Amino acid sequence: MTTAAHGAESRPVEDPRVTVVVASRNRREELLASLARHRAPVVFVDNASTDGSAEAVRVAYPDVTVVRLRRNMGAFARTLGAARAGTDFVAFADDDSWWAPGALAAAASVLAAHPRLAVVNARILVGPEERLDPVCAEMAASPLPRPDGVPGAPLLGFVACAAMVRTDAFLTAGGFDPVVRFPGEEERVALDLARLGWAMTYLDDVVVHHHPSPRRHAPDERVRAITRASVLTGAMRLPWRRAVARGWRAARAGAPARAGLRDALRELPAARRARHRTPAHVLEQLDLLERAAPAGPVPEPMSEGGRR
Repeated sequence: MTTAAHGAESRPVEDPRVTVVVASRNRREELLASLARHRAPVVFVDNASTDGSAEAVRVAYPDVTVVRLRRNMGAFARTLGAARAGTDFVAFADDDSWWAPGALAAAASVLAAHPRLAVVNARILVGPEERLDPVCAEMAASPLPRPDGVPGAPLLGFVACAAMVRTDAFLTAGGFDPVVRFPGEEERVALDLARLGWAMTYLDDVVVHHHPSPRRHAPDERVRAITRASVLTGAMRLPWRRAVARGWRAARAGAPARAGLRDALRELPAARRARHRTPAHVLEQLDLLERAAPAGPVPEPMSEGGRR
């Protein structure tokens, strides 16, 4: 293990192939607490915070690369951070999450050993009591066929705050984009990675800790934002019939979802300009996941990420 300068101390570097990329907006105290836990070089992208986050990080953590944006770009900030990383792999973290000791090196070793693997999603333990995020049980039970030689459960998606990506694959697939932004940004990236032939996997023995900030979306606002992302992703990547069906489902799903649909319709021209065809074999995987989804209500993930 090597170290990187951090004031009078030194930051442990668990694996020189990895950079941790953190994007944050106006959560300075959580950010300052979590940055100390990252065992890798860190790129922090500040999404136009007004609470002095960027200045505070520069003072407290001079080893951290700070990228300050003039406006809130949502998850696209992570893409800008990944482009600055300069390492083979990037581990994403939120301002209230961090990779457990040993997890960065373990995930990097899996990616290095499997050259067609683009994403490792870790197990997410929530809060001081370390509850398993319910999305992890869904991923572990994935019905998708396993690529030859790739460990773990095969995925067609991931949770960004618990994902390590192969940097060149992630950027070639477009990274997180300025149309979908946040939350729900993972689905479009996953569809594009699969289209390009990349595999994604969930590893239960690689751990990320998430202590959710109290400053989060209210439930109705989260439904609105997730609906917006789902409809825009459909317009960008799904056959029009399926994309329209997403919109109709949102229109019948209650006031928060209808508000998300209205948000999406305002940005539909940008989504259409970014539209690409998703091949049939990837749509078949999507069908398999949808058929395997529980018939009743699905537990809401505790982490601010996508479900698949």
